[in-house]
Amino acid sequence: MEKLKKILPPLAVLAALIALWWIVVVQTESVIFPTPLQVVTGTLELAEDGTLWEHIGASLFRVGTGFGLAAAVAIPLGLWMGRVDGAYITLNPIFQILRPISPIAWIPLAILWFGVGNLSPIFLIFIAAVFPMIVQTASGVHTIERRYLRAAENFGVSKTTLFRQVIIPAVLPEIIIGMRIALGVAWLVVVAAEMIALRSGLGYLIMDSRNAGNRYDLVIAGMIIIGIIGLVLDAVMRKLEGLKSVRWRYGR
Repeated sequence: MEKLKKILPPLAVLAALIALWWIVVVQTESVIFPTPLQVVTGTLELAEDGTLWEHIGASLFRVGTGFGLAAAVAIPLGLWMGRVDGAYITLNPIFQILRPISPIAWIPLAILWFGVGNLSPIFLIFIAAVFPMIVQTASGVHTIERRYLRAAENFGVSKTTLFRQVIIPAVLPEIIIGMRIALGVAWLVVVAAEMIALRSGLGYLIMDSRNAGNRYDLVIAGMIIIGIIGLVLDAVMRKLEGLKSVRWRYGR
């Protein structure tokens, strides 16, 4: 019953928005902007010939690869910056300068360095994801209560054990938050990233549908699918935040 109470309000709002969308298109007699039915029909058309799954798979591969590389670089680097004051003082200003730069601004350099293909969008997604994770991880190390570290040092714990059994468990909630933010940003830039990709991906689908025949039903379909997948990815990250091994730090 409680789950039903949580689900019904957003579903009612969503149904109202779809109805309003349909009414506006019909009343204005638009010949370009599609109705919800046309969007569903176009989506089914792509799903039946397998094109839709190819585009979804290509986008997930690029985002997964770029995000995975970003996590592999950002988490160790953030932990190091959080523990070593010299590294933080030296590198943090550089990352704070690079972090606000839109990934879209990197497109000319991505094309110059990697050409037109998979590497360019993966690089753009890497750039979008790496800086939020670095900053959040380093910040998480700085928020660890010093009594944990002093207690470990008093027992003569080695640096390796200190990292593995004290620092990483303590900073894990901040790492997960940084990953959630970074994944959201990475998925957000998928359209821009795939403007320079090969002939695949949801971003390419949107741009190609607009340029080749004004298929706005497929444009809207691509946008909705990106939103739904983004919602699912965020829900997965929220599940990680709820794990006992992640939430222990806040259990008081």
